[in-house]
Amino acid sequence: MRSLASKVVALLKIYIADSLAYRASAFIWMLTDVVHCLVMPLVWLSAYNGREAIAGYNPGEMVTYYVMIAFTTNFIVSHIMWDLSWEIKEGILSQWLLRPVPIVWRLVAQNLSWRAMRMVLFAPVAALALWYYSRFTPLSPIDLGWTFWLSVLLGHLVSFFTAYALAALAFWLQETQSVFSLYYAPMLLLSGWVAPIALMPGWLQILAMAFPFRYTTAVPVEIAIGKLQGEAMWMEIGLQAVWVLVGIGAAQLLWRKGLRQYTGVGM
Repeated sequence: MRSLASKVVALLKIYIADSLAYRASAFIWMLTDVVHCLVMPLVWLSAYNGREAIAGYNPGEMVTYYVMIAFTTNFIVSHIMWDLSWEIKEGILSQWLLRPVPIVWRLVAQNLSWRAMRMVLFAPVAALALWYYSRFTPLSPIDLGWTFWLSVLLGHLVSFFTAYALAALAFWLQETQSVFSLYYAPMLLLSGWVAPIALMPGWLQILAMAFPFRYTTAVPVEIAIGKLQGEAMWMEIGLQAVWVLVGIGAAQLLWRKGLRQYTGVGM
């Protein structure tokens, strides 16, 4: 166990150095991913038109919600399926199967280093966005206590293992990019990235509860802005933990079955 830990730490150092080497690229991709969240507050501020609240969100809460969605998305949302499926198709996976570190730990190290880098890069952008929007409306208080960070970590694990399971589809499918692209449609909608789930029709809110996407970004953001508190908050955190276990189980099942027929033809 100690030997594995030292190897994972070594991988973390490698990928942190890698992320630092390409920080300009990471900054550009980060802005590309979150520009929607930085623009939407302007749309909503116009939509209020004198109203005090929409679906329980006042203007300050709506602005803070979108900035926090952008902030947490940088760490939580994992996109490992694109590179991992490519490695499977090209046979590059064979190199990692022969190394003394389970591939899942390599992916964890790689993903954590890049996610952390993006979160650090976005922090000043988030501060600037909050300052700018504070000129138009009083912002909602933000609680970044330990329950928020616990929810962020669980949300990241939900996203990571969901993406890991999706990547395993490359063992059976000749073309996976269309599947991954299709995945983003419900993910963006039901994770609260497009709009707070409380603003959606009742049937869509029920649907959001039945899929893992809400338990990635929506839950920690609702905790941060005070929409989830007390018993309801702990219930949502508990459901996040359940989805982590479901993701781990699905990923391991698909991965093990896929490896049985993997041939590394692309080498």
